[in-house]
Formats: sequence, structure tokens, C-alpha cells
Amino acid sequence: MFLINKQLNRIEKIQPTTFKKLGFKEREHLQEWICNNPSCLNEELLIIQKEFSGFYDTSERLDLLAVDKQGNLVIIENKLDDTGRDVTWQVLKYASYCSTLNSGQIITIFTDYLSKTGSTDSAEELLEDFLELSDYREKLNIGNTQRIIMISGEFRKEVTSSVLWLLNFGLRVQCFKATPFKNDEQLFLNLEQIIPIKEAEDYVISMAKKSREEMGIQEDMKARHIIRKKFWTLYIKEVSKVTSLYANVSPSKDHWISAGSGVSGVTFSSAVTGDSLRIELTISGKTQEENKHFYNLLHQKKAQIESDFGQRLEWERMDDKRMSRIKFQLDGLDTFNESNWNKMIEFMVHYVPPFESSIKKAILAINKKI
Repeated sequence: MFLINKQLNRIEKIQPTTFKKLGFKEREHLQEWICNNPSCLNEELLIIQKEFSGFYDTSERLDLLAVDKQGNLVIIENKLDDTGRDVTWQVLKYASYCSTLNSGQIITIFTDYLSKTGSTDSAEELLEDFLELSDYREKLNIGNTQRIIMISGEFRKEVTSSVLWLLNFGLRVQCFKATPFKNDEQLFLNLEQIIPIKEAEDYVISMAKKSREEMGIQEDMKARHIIRKKFWTLYIKEVSKVTSLYANVSPSKDHWISAGSGVSGVTFSSAVTGDSLRIELTISGKTQEENKHFYNLLHQKKAQIESDFGQRLEWERMDDKRMSRIKFQLDGLDTFNESNWNKMIEFMVHYVPPFESSIKKAILAINKKI
């Protein structure tokens, strides 16, 4: 921080100092400054209690408890010149305790604070006025929306690294560095938000949201892989009773399993997606030209193949893709619901053998010619 000397047209550095050197105390001074002017934290906050120790079955106490304009509880923890190593764990405990507070308990806490400060105002009316609502209960401490603000002269690496990690999980944690300055007899206080950097706060929050969504997708995929492998284990066991097509195939985490047809690039598959299951023949050799030629030769035998199979098939040449496909499909089932698995397996066990036999003769005959 610099002092501007207008007369000399120079700037003079104001030396930072420490709260300890200045004789300031955590509760008597820093806490009182913030309590009486919470806007120093760059937003509108309503302080509803200080030195709060009303947690169930514990004597721990948090420095300041506030409400923001969205109705979220804000846990404010003050340290002087050093956070110490355990402050992150400390504030997380406070946030977990506060997450259980209902609107009635919060009113009691606020009323107690007002009484201690000598105020005769109504806690309910002050909250409704602050939140600009006719009923404060509409958005007061809803869900896991609690926030954490830590204020200190210095933040240890153990603290900053854990806070940065927590941000990825959507916890709203802010770190403010409090630095006192002394210039002759004048004292100054600078409060700077260092995590997340104020200018990048929206970006950090959006990236954390994206990270949580990606983690959710990963967990969903992991669960899907487990379910699919379980389904294919049952399916292979049953279908192997009527055909040897999948005799040497292992259960898969993918949504399909495949087996060779005796012709390179031509495979039989069984597949399940979210709401459908199908048996199919895919023609996916080295070149698009070869695949379309093989498909055309099979399509010439369409009438005989469908007659042997006993059902109409879907013929997909897919001119814009390298592969072509012939399939028979059942729609309208939730394939991840185990109560549907018997019906799904019955369908596939019934149709896989005739599908294989009706097409295989034609495949082998075409392969001999080409």
C-alpha cells in the first residue's frame, strides 16, 4: 500500500505490520470490526450471532454467524496473523452443525443476539426486510447451501490447498487476507479476497459446477458398467443353451457383445441401450466400398432371409458411413431395470438362433463368390 504525496508528486510506501505488534486481539478487535461493518467482505451480510456455541452435544463456538441476501448461512472464522493448520477442519465442522438449523432455531439465535446487543427489533422483521421477502422461511438455510468465510493475516499452505480442493466440490469457501498498515499514528486495514480471486470468482464457481457434473457422469457410467456386466453374464449363460454363438465371449461393461460370423469384418452382435434391445449383423470391413458391396449382395437375398427368420428386419445401408447394418429390435423397455431382464433375455434367446442361421448361410455363400 502506498500513500500519495500530492505536494511532491510522489508515492510513499506504507509498511505492513502485524496485529500482534499493534496489540490487537482476535475477539476484541478484528471480530468486532467485521461484526459492525460486514460490508468490508464485499457483500451485504446480516450478522445474526457472534461467539455462537449453541451446537448440540459440543462446546465448540464459531466467531460470527451471518445470513447473505440469498438466505444462506455464512460461517465467518477470524484468525489474527496465522490461520494455524486445522482451521479448515474447524470451519467444516461448524458448517455441518449449521446445516441442521431450521428457521425457528435461526430466529431464536438471532433474537438472542439482538437481546445481547440491547436491540428491541424483531428478528423476523429484520430478516424479512433484509431478504426482501414477506416470509423469511421461503429461502432461509435451504438445503446444503452453507458458506464459509475465513479471515486471517496469513494462510498456511495446508489451508489454501484444502480450500482449493473443496471448491471443486461446490463448497463456497472464501479466504480474505487481513493486513494492517501503520503510517505514523494512522492505522489502516486492507481486506483482500485471495481465494477465489474476486475477479475470477464466477469462473471458479462455474468450473466447480462443471467438475461436479463430470464426476456425476463418471459415477453414473461406473454404475451402468456394473449393471451391464451383470446383465451380459446372465444373458450369455441363457443364450448359450440354444446357440454356441457367444460361447467364447466374456461379459462386457459396454452396451453390446459381439461374435464373429466366419467372414472378416462381419459380426453378429447383441446390444442394449437405455430403452431398447436389438440383435444385429454389422458389416464393417476395411473400406466403405467393400462393405456396401457386401451389403448389396445380402440385400438381394432379403426375401429369403426374412422368410427363414420369420420376421421383417431393418436394413440400414447407411450410405454416409463406412459400416452397414441389419437388425431386429425391441423398443420401450428400461434396460437398466432388473425387473425387465427376464423379458429381455427371453426375447433375445428366442430370436438370436433364427437370426444367426437365416443370415449365416447367405454370408458364407456370398463370401465364396467374392
